[in-house]
Amino acid sequence: MLIDERRQLILSLIQNHGRVLVGELSRTLGISQITIRKDLEYLQSKGLVHRTHGGALRIQSSALFDPSLQEKQTQHSQEKQRIAAAAVKMVEEGQCVMLDSGTTTAAIASELKQFSQLTVITNAMNIAAELASTNMEVILIGGTLRKNSFSLVGPLAEDVLEEMHADILFLGVDGFDVEIGLTTPNFLESRVNRAMVKAARRVVTVCDSTKFNRRSLSRIVPPSSIHCVITDKNLSPEIGEALRAQNIEVVLV
Repeated sequence: MLIDERRQLILSLIQNHGRVLVGELSRTLGISQITIRKDLEYLQSKGLVHRTHGGALRIQSSALFDPSLQEKQTQHSQEKQRIAAAAVKMVEEGQCVMLDSGTTTAAIASELKQFSQLTVITNAMNIAAELASTNMEVILIGGTLRKNSFSLVGPLAEDVLEEMHADILFLGVDGFDVEIGLTTPNFLESRVNRAMVKAARRVVTVCDSTKFNRRSLSRIVPPSSIHCVITDKNLSPEIGEALRAQNIEVVLV
């Protein structure tokens, strides 16, 4: 298990149970207590947990909020449909399209069914299933299943993406800060998303306006890595101007 994977697992255990003990983690993970203590100290240095004698406690933080795919489906559904309709206008027959996991990208996948000669690369199992009945070539990258988002993450997913190239990537995010960039609550998800950005010729962020001025735990890429943003018309004029000042195309729907 990689260091980031181990720390994400420890963080998940703390979030789920409210607390952890060094001895229990050491036995469960088969790792020395010294290493566990270093991991907890690292997580505390990032403001993610509260270190206690013999363990750590949960800290309630919006940066760690990671709703399930089912929960996200009920949020801003009309905006997501309009974003999806605008996104497919950027796609041409015969292209290779990459989609990360998420409800907005799932809406885009549904709209892509109007095409017949596309190759779609994704790490989302629900998106692959959505497109399984079409004539498109669908490439589902390998990896470890993250059940909360139906996405595949981890070293295998990252390695596969190093061999891929896409004409356009549609990337959904949990937070977009115009100074920090794109963020997500999950370490492993951020690494896979970063690999997707590297593999795409054009990167389009798709998210509703509530995602702006929000920062989640892990940064994916800075704003300079993005070519275009598709969002709803509730985006504040100040944020829109800040994005355009960084040469990012802004599409409001």
